[in-house]
Amino acid sequence: MATHPELKLWYDKPALQWEEALPVGNGRLGAMIFGDTNVDTMILNEDSVWYGGQIDRCSKDGHKHLAKLRELIRNGHQVEAEKLAELAFFSSPLGQRHYEPLANCTIEFGHDLEKVTNYRRELDLSNASVDVHYDLDNATYTRSTFASFPDEVLATKLTSSVPGKLSFTASLDRMNGDPMDYNSYHDGVTAISSENSLILHLTPGGVGSNRAATAIKVIVDESAIVEFINNHIVVTNAQTAWILCAAHSTFRKQDPAQACLDTFEACMKVGVDNLWKRHNEDYTSNFNTLSLSLGKSNEQSRLSTDKRLAAFSEPTHDRHSLDDSGLIALYYQYGRYLLLSSSRNGPNRPLPANLQGIWGTLMQPAWGARFTTNINLQMNYWLVNSGNISSCEVPLFDIMERLADRGKEVAQSLYGCRGWCVHSNTDIWADCAPVDKWMPATLWTLGGPWLCLHIWEHYLFNGDRSVLERMYEVYKESVQFYLDFLVESGDGQYAVTSPSLSPENTFILKNGTQGRLCEGSTIDIQILRAFFTAFLEISTILDKSNLVSETQTTLSKLPPMQIGSQGQLLEWQEEYEEAEPGHRHTSHLWGLYPGNLISPNTTPQLAEAAKVTLHTRTQHGGGHTGWSRAWMINLWARLLDGDEALFHINSLLGHSTMPNLLDIHPPFQIDGNFGGAAGIIELFVQSHENVIRLLPALPNVSSLEDGHINGVCARGGFEICFSWTGGKVDLPVKIKSRAGHPCAIQLSSCEVYREDGTAVPHVMKEDVIYFDTAIDTTYVIR
Repeated sequence: MATHPELKLWYDKPALQWEEALPVGNGRLGAMIFGDTNVDTMILNEDSVWYGGQIDRCSKDGHKHLAKLRELIRNGHQVEAEKLAELAFFSSPLGQRHYEPLANCTIEFGHDLEKVTNYRRELDLSNASVDVHYDLDNATYTRSTFASFPDEVLATKLTSSVPGKLSFTASLDRMNGDPMDYNSYHDGVTAISSENSLILHLTPGGVGSNRAATAIKVIVDESAIVEFINNHIVVTNAQTAWILCAAHSTFRKQDPAQACLDTFEACMKVGVDNLWKRHNEDYTSNFNTLSLSLGKSNEQSRLSTDKRLAAFSEPTHDRHSLDDSGLIALYYQYGRYLLLSSSRNGPNRPLPANLQGIWGTLMQPAWGARFTTNINLQMNYWLVNSGNISSCEVPLFDIMERLADRGKEVAQSLYGCRGWCVHSNTDIWADCAPVDKWMPATLWTLGGPWLCLHIWEHYLFNGDRSVLERMYEVYKESVQFYLDFLVESGDGQYAVTSPSLSPENTFILKNGTQGRLCEGSTIDIQILRAFFTAFLEISTILDKSNLVSETQTTLSKLPPMQIGSQGQLLEWQEEYEEAEPGHRHTSHLWGLYPGNLISPNTTPQLAEAAKVTLHTRTQHGGGHTGWSRAWMINLWARLLDGDEALFHINSLLGHSTMPNLLDIHPPFQIDGNFGGAAGIIELFVQSHENVIRLLPALPNVSSLEDGHINGVCARGGFEICFSWTGGKVDLPVKIKSRAGHPCAIQLSSCEVYREDGTAVPHVMKEDVIYFDTAIDTTYVIR
């Protein structure tokens, strides 16, 4: 089997805490692997294990008080407006449901780490397995764990190089992590000795909660002895063994325990030795669609991952330089791995990646590990299309369909509007009502249009008309909501949102009062401009006329972006003093990234204002959370400033990344991994202005002046393969057309050919080559 050292996270000791453990997942079922030699733990997760069932929390009286709320906001009566909002618009109960861990699988070996030699623990991104091996008492022990998507199972293969020396005890529990708390948070364990299996039954809690079960099955060689002792499986005298783990809940299966046994039965029919083959074929068919190589291997690349990462946090580390370009490439591919492991298009009610992907250990995780729609859920999918794993986005579309269904009642009850809306968070049940009583975030409704723009982006990258057809009603009904929701500005000149806010931020009025609620925050208007524009494009593609005229009229009434007295882009319609100049959200730069309303090429004044805004944020401590630092990478890349983007890449790795390369807010949030990976690729390829640009924001450091990318995707439905040397693009450049759309790429003095050498007619204009393409055809530019 070929090895890919550049695609491995590796360590020379077991994980002592969760922040050092390594993740595996099949999109639904996941585990964190510690790799201990004495007592090892796999912390298990299943994406539908949430506290509580579906409930109706939405106020039924909001629409009766909407006009008064808008009047108070317009007249600057912040205290009164917030009091009314809390009374009439907040939900009861306030909170949505939250994610929970599934269980722990404990495997006791009794191997004293102090006596172990040649220990190594690694996550191999090339095949999605976590491997542990070490030597003890003249034997070599190995463990390999993977999460199979085709067979819906976690599988661990254990071996000893010496016959009869493999012994272990396996069990399941659901402790909360406190050794003094003896509440196991489950409904009991069933042992089925005839199947070498244990089943743990659990009910996460709360009215209407899903019931769930997880099970393990041990498979051993003929020489092994298996005993059951008090719900423990004790294996002795083996050389090879497998531990299979399955989990299901009533979210998808009527009888979760039986579903686990059915999973095991299906695995046995496949043959346990074929599980790896089927997993590897499935995973590599997705992961191998893109390769990235940056710079040349050096001393750093031979160090363990934790030591490589530690160099980025050294006080003497220059964050405008880069010695370890290989770690940047590894971090990018890790982002793709994590999305493939936490968001797959399964056959039945797939869920998108939550705030923690699918991995977590706390019964009460930070922010409920929900789906936060004021940036975090969207950021989870920033890399999906350019990263050539677009099928991972389908679970996002699935929950959007459920949001559109449940959000209709919320839109009517709170705002008296047609269509649907969702506020700043949602959960497994697609709850669309306001989530809590935190005024800077709770009443923000633009998460719906932002999510809808993922439909459009998916089409732009893939040319997949079927996604537009599937999601058209969802998109149209969101448009319908905003056609009803928008109001005239005070001067009657514009259409604005109200109530509005800039997510999680606060301004100060001239009288010293702090305010959150406003009319037409900049991010609201930016999103709506892109949202309405894309809807008109979709309507043309699908030959639809519903709401087109009204959308065109409303689009023309949206206010322009404004530049403030310090040269900054205004976050609100008025130039307020900011309560927190270094705020983690840079919401008013949405139009720069992920939007495409601000560009040095087309709107230079706004681009300069964006730079002022970013510098101000950074000077006051902005980017202090992992995901906000990741956003800054993307923003600077769009401003074509690779050196500033590199500064924030270094900061993300040095300040906001754990030893296992997972992102910290703090605590752990996975969005920074996905956002950081998206920002890395923006250095090398951009396509948001209808032109493919190669190396648009390449940092001026020697370690990145050479590189190679194969399989990166661009809007228009293109896959690109190219190399660069000395900071310059090498020829030839290969482009595969997926959709048969016209191609425009910025390259000077080149010719275009098909792979068979046939010349392709093209037009050169201002260093941009324009040519027509055919579906599934590769073109060579040289």
